[in-house]
Amino acid sequence: MKIIAAGMNYASHNQELSNEAPQQPVIFLKPDSAILRSGKPFFIPDFANRFDYETELVVRICRLGKNISTRFAYRYYDAYTVGIDFTARDLQNQLRKQGFPWELSKAFDGSAVIGDFVPKTRFHDAQNVRFHLNIDGQEAQRGNCIDMLFSIDELIAYVSRFMTLKTGDLLFTGTPAGVGPAQIGQHLQGYLEDEKVLDFYVR
Repeated sequence: MKIIAAGMNYASHNQELSNEAPQQPVIFLKPDSAILRSGKPFFIPDFANRFDYETELVVRICRLGKNISTRFAYRYYDAYTVGIDFTARDLQNQLRKQGFPWELSKAFDGSAVIGDFVPKTRFHDAQNVRFHLNIDGQEAQRGNCIDMLFSIDELIAYVSRFMTLKTGDLLFTGTPAGVGPAQIGQHLQGYLEDEKVLDFYVR
């Protein structure tokens, strides 16, 4: 099982970080050791000074696929959840400035928090799904997959040109505006539409 993630996939997030919009999907990977299940605390590591939460719609792959056509991509995922792509922001900026790969800022243990999955069939329009994050009861981020620069189907088609997708793989689809630093003691709760699927504390 692998975790595939799309970066810079919302115009609003690119604007808040002063990034230019990409001309093609920006893809990176996380190892399976990055997974942190809902209900388990996220412990802030000691190798960086700032760890940002990035709330994302996460898609679960349900079929083996390679070189998938965009028009058939909907057949290859069966469920959604809300996830947090934790990013060691100061480390990422340092690595970027040096021209080095920045996976270490994204792929560390516990950096991919995932909630409970909801079947895709529960949604009237699988390409128009709202999600949001509350921190200590206050809304911190809100997004809708309809606003992605590259849709879920386009991401699946693009990634499958380079690597085979397997049942159980996870696709983090990018974060909207509103990212910020996690603080010890915070209570994070993620919602698909109005259903809470993610609930954990920062320690």
